[in-house]
This record gives sequence, C-alpha cells and structure tokens, in this order.
Amino acid sequence: MAYSEAKVLAGGLAHIPIVIGFFGLIQMFILSKTKPNQQSRKAQSQTKESSGKSQELTSSGSAPVTKTIKKPDHSNIPVNTYRPKTPFLGKVTENYSLLKDGAIGRVNHITFDLAGGDPILKYVEGQSIGIIPAGEDSKGKPHKIRLYSIASTRHGDNLKGNTVSLCVRQLQYEKDGETIDGVCSSYLCNIKPGEKVKITGPVGKEMLLPQDEDSNIIMLATGTGIAPMRAYLRRMFEPTEREKNNWNFKGNAWLFMGAPKTANLLYDEDFERYKSKFPENIRYTKAI
Repeated sequence: MAYSEAKVLAGGLAHIPIVIGFFGLIQMFILSKTKPNQQSRKAQSQTKESSGKSQELTSSGSAPVTKTIKKPDHSNIPVNTYRPKTPFLGKVTENYSLLKDGAIGRVNHITFDLAGGDPILKYVEGQSIGIIPAGEDSKGKPHKIRLYSIASTRHGDNLKGNTVSLCVRQLQYEKDGETIDGVCSSYLCNIKPGEKVKITGPVGKEMLLPQDEDSNIIMLATGTGIAPMRAYLRRMFEPTEREKNNWNFKGNAWLFMGAPKTANLLYDEDFERYKSKFPENIRYTKAI
C-alpha cells in the first residue's frame, strides 16, 4: 500500500495530542521508579558526583553510602569493520514475512551469515549495518548504501555469533499517480536464501544499552523501528541469550509499540512471552 505525502502529514499532525499524553505517562513511570513513596522521597538526599561515584544519606540520615556509577564504555565497540569500497559478502540464510493476514504493506525478517569474514563482522545491540543493493542507479553508477538497524543480539538469532538479522519494510509511495518501490527495501524483501549481499559497518554508538543491570529502560517504536528494541529485549529476557551474557538485566523495561493494525505488530509473540516470564521487569504497551 502506497501513501501520498498529504496523507502522511495529516496522520502525523493528528497524533500530536496522543504524543503529549504519552510523554506524561513516561514521566509517571520514571517518577514511580525513582520515588516509590512519600516517605522514601523525604529520606533521599541530594547526590553529589565525584570521579564516577555518588553519595546518599541512609533513611536514618546517618552515614553516607557510596555507590559506584557505571559509565558507558565504548572503547571496545566495533565500528566500520567493512566499508563501502570493501564490503563483506553475507549469504542470506532466511527471509520470511513478519506480518499476519490482513496486515498493511510488507515487512520481512532477513538473516545473513557472517561466517568466513576476515575479520568477522562483530556488532553490539543498537548498532546498524549498511546494505549496498545490487545493480546500478539511473545514472549507471553503483547504488549507495542504506543503513538498517540490527534486529539481533551480538550472538545472532542462532546464538553462534556468526549471523546478523534485519527487520525491513518494503518502501512504497505514490508520485504523480505512479507507485514507486524503494530500491534497497524491495531488493532485500525479494532476495532469496543462498544469495549474497554486500554489507558494511557496523556503525553507531548512540543507542547502546547501559552497563547498569538495574537500569530503567523505556523504548518507543513504530513499525520496523522495533528492530533495535527487539535486540535489546532478546538480550534482556531471552532465556538462552541470558545464559550467554555477562550481563544479567534486573531493571525495568517498558516497550511502546505502534502499528496501524494488530496484524502489523512485529515480534508480538516474543514480547508477550517475555512479559509472562518476567512480569516484574517488563511492560508492553501497544498502540494500534
């Protein structure tokens, strides 16, 4: 289904009141976690940070307790292992639809085999990879890269550390009465297992999970924007993934997932499973 620019703009404006109310909800969530009751609010004192540490008074107002604040460590985050001039050729291992009957559009989960890379393409949750579509553009030049958020954890969907997965919606829009298909998204949604794809990256250090296992994490996604959140939630709550991690999430996670129809909810069964298994640690709110 293609959309005109006017429809997209009108839809966006119509959601402004909802967004305002939504951020009010988030504020309540944060306050409920940081200030659980009036008595504890009175007991908490102002904190001072010095050299990565904070001091708080105990509930009795006596001696301060020193807590170490874990700061993000980006020193070992892989970046640009493969570049556009020397991309990695990743073989497609699976490509299947994520939508149910009656859904709008086309969204696929696509996995690439990274084995055989020298060096191997390593990544962490929250990063992106680049895809170079096959063929040439209208000027006869190779297509430029398109960035896609990674939907798998660093261990991959197979937990062997040698795959990477994407969540891709085929772009379609109307121009002068004609339906235009997105170049790279159509290429990826149509690609067959066994074919090879030019991959670059990884890139990005802005959306990485905090090191603090007791963090409160709020995630907002619509459509394929769920990709990095899927990776975060798998790392937090997938049982086999938790066994491999040197990071055992004990905090609170809240996912807001938006979709035009229920049939367009992506990875819904996985998130419901996490919610039932870890009811004290995850909230899952759907906006249909």
